[in-house]
Parts: sequence; C-alpha cells; structure tokens
Amino acid sequence: MPGLDEVRARLRSFVEERDWDQFHSPKNLAASVSIEAGELLEQFQWTDPQPEHVRADPAWQARIEDEVADVALLTLLLSERLGIPLEDAMLRKLAKNAQRYPAAEFKGSARKAPR
Repeated sequence: MPGLDEVRARLRSFVEERDWDQFHSPKNLAASVSIEAGELLEQFQWTDPQPEHVRADPAWQARIEDEVADVALLTLLLSERLGIPLEDAMLRKLAKNAQRYPAAEFKGSARKAPR
C-alpha cells in the first residue's frame, strides 16, 4: 500500500502536468475542501447507515471513497501550499485532543469538552 509520501509525489506530478498550481491559492483550496466535504456529507443525506450498510453497496461505497479521497487530496494540497507538515500537524492535534478529552472522563461520551 502506498504511503503518504508516494501520494504526495503523485499528487504533485498530477498538478504540475496540468499546470493547476496557479489555481491553488489557500482560499481556493480551503473552499474546495469544504465543497468536497459537503459532497461527502451528501452521500449520507437522509440515511443513518452503519459501516456494514455502506460496504454492502459497492456503488455507494465507491462514491464515498471518491469523496473521502477528494477531501484528503485537497487537504494535502492545502497543507503543502501553506508549508504545514501534515503528519506532524495531525500528531500534534491528536496530542491536544488526548489532553482535552481524557479517556477516563470521555469514554463512551459524545459530549463536547469546554474550551
């Protein structure tokens, strides 16, 4: 399975071959992340499926996979454009969330922690 470095390299090549970097301002990329996240959410509109329901419908799963990939690829492009080391940022955020949501206090709870 390819790692994030390979995905990053192939994405860079894809963008360069099409000369699309000129359109990838932080604002445009952030807007595109939001738009694609909306398209992902649309796949679940009027449903409350469990993962096994999604996997049981190959066409539906394929649409969801495509939208998840769009969100991830655009997020990767945005992080690159802003010089954010994505893996490091994700690990820092996980550490912050671990402090904000201690397992002993939040296990099994969907409540939001105070700011």
